[in-house]
Amino acid sequence: MGLTVGERLKKWIFQAVTGVLYMLFRLLSRQRHDGALKLSPIRNPLLKLSAVQLAEKIRKREVSSVEVVQAFIDRIQEVNPLLNAMVNDRFSSALSEAAHVDQLIEEHTGGEEVLQEQLPLLGVPLSVKGSFFLQGMPCSVGMISRAGVISSEDAPHVALLKRAGAIPLGVTNTSELCMWMETSNHLHGITNNPYDIGRTSGGSSGGEGSIVSSGGSVIGIGSDIGGSIRMPCFFNGIFGHKPTPGIISNVGQHPAVSGLHDEFLSAGPLCRYAEDLLLMTRVMAGANADKLSLSLEVDLKKLRFFTVVDDGGSPLTSPVDKQLMRAQRKVVRQLEEDLGVRVKDISFPQLKYSYQIFDTFLALPDKDGKPPQSFVELMSDGGPGAWPLWELIKWLFGKCDHTLPTIGNMPAKPNKCKKTPKTQSHVSSHSGPLAPPGLPMDTASAFWSWVHSESWSWALLVSTCSATPSQFILQQKETLQREMDEVLGTDGVLLYPSHPLLAPRHHHPIFTPFNFSYTGIFNILGLPVSQCPLGLNEEGLPLGVQVVAGRLQDHLTLAMARYLERAFGGWREPAAEAAGAHNLSQTQHHEKS
Repeated sequence: MGLTVGERLKKWIFQAVTGVLYMLFRLLSRQRHDGALKLSPIRNPLLKLSAVQLAEKIRKREVSSVEVVQAFIDRIQEVNPLLNAMVNDRFSSALSEAAHVDQLIEEHTGGEEVLQEQLPLLGVPLSVKGSFFLQGMPCSVGMISRAGVISSEDAPHVALLKRAGAIPLGVTNTSELCMWMETSNHLHGITNNPYDIGRTSGGSSGGEGSIVSSGGSVIGIGSDIGGSIRMPCFFNGIFGHKPTPGIISNVGQHPAVSGLHDEFLSAGPLCRYAEDLLLMTRVMAGANADKLSLSLEVDLKKLRFFTVVDDGGSPLTSPVDKQLMRAQRKVVRQLEEDLGVRVKDISFPQLKYSYQIFDTFLALPDKDGKPPQSFVELMSDGGPGAWPLWELIKWLFGKCDHTLPTIGNMPAKPNKCKKTPKTQSHVSSHSGPLAPPGLPMDTASAFWSWVHSESWSWALLVSTCSATPSQFILQQKETLQREMDEVLGTDGVLLYPSHPLLAPRHHHPIFTPFNFSYTGIFNILGLPVSQCPLGLNEEGLPLGVQVVAGRLQDHLTLAMARYLERAFGGWREPAAEAAGAHNLSQTQHHEKS
């Protein structure tokens, strides 16, 4: 099913307008030269070990937990001034807990196997997304009004990780209310990509993606309702897993789930090394881990493989970058030549409605008829209700506590629309203290005001305020769900782009506000997905691919992550990206077709 004439026209107009706006943006951004700023190389070899390896060394007393934790603290203090990824730390408490771990191991008489069984992450440092409850730490989600909110308890999956022996180092930055694909807010500022600090780290778990990739943490946890684990992992060149929903608890985070969001939201791990995905998922799932068959050995040669190159030409999303298409084809060739399998190239026509499906289902009420929590309520956070026009006026004069995407998510006429505002609608903003590169702040304000008015106008083209969901979109989702489930079954694996573009420059997502649909559609379908890095391009930016499986078949995507790590090298150290990219770019040069 190709694009209609109307859809082609809309796509052409949308791309033409956003293209002109982007050219203007680049013109105004020329004076900034962030590319000259690079992370220092990782010198401590402990920082290049997986969590599984670190835990083993700690149990065997080959290294102390204090040494390991101190090494990561040193790295955070080294890179965080450039990245702005960790926003609240607990270094003193972490070192104290590490000392207790070393004492426990010294006094333990039950053998290493017992420690491995009961405390598989004993003494290993961990970073935590700032939207999760971590006892004694702020849970601000980038909101100025929540700067003083301190968690009195741990989220259930945080508690499970701590019970397994992990030691939290601190909490990381998020977009305001976890509502946008760039991690930026007025409370903590913007988080940078370790491969190029002039580029986004993604969102909303961008702080996690950045600190893990830079070597400041070996494992982290994030949440994903539209790609908030997978996009940061893709942009930052690391592994991430969105588990089958309902397996890992969604309790203990802000904003809390409402409406049908519990069916779409998943907490999950972000890791530099694929083997840690399996361990993290098993620990975070707790008693539900057995539902995922994580202990089963996976024979990849017995699986069925499929590849989908794009969303079929949605008028709202960017064309998939040719470098990403080549990387995905390289995966296909690797599977066919190495495993002797056939990877079938297929398409799902309904994918071109991914954004509309996501938008529609996120706004549906729960089974008791209760709609999702009003976005105005989330913004006001228990205080007086916010008025979007007034907030926008305050923003124009630099007096607003909220970012523009937060304001943009508010309904203009809430009393005349029963449809609940989107809790993960991706409409961008200049949502941090930084002006566009090379612009003074007063000029920047006018620029962003104009740009965002344009972005909102395009959102209105595709998102209507209606009390009744579109029956056409409901049918598209039902058909897509049925066909996807039939294709994947219990032994199918699907390759799909993690995003249509490589890590964009800061604020560029303003011009591509619907590209998150490449990840968000799998939240609505309820399928497990692993984001896997595939090396670097010629500019030293991460490549990657999503690996999708049927519901509860997480063990298949996790096995594929380990395979792709062996085949493509996995995470590449950002400070050494030039050398790492050179070899891959030479290979790609000869593979262009």
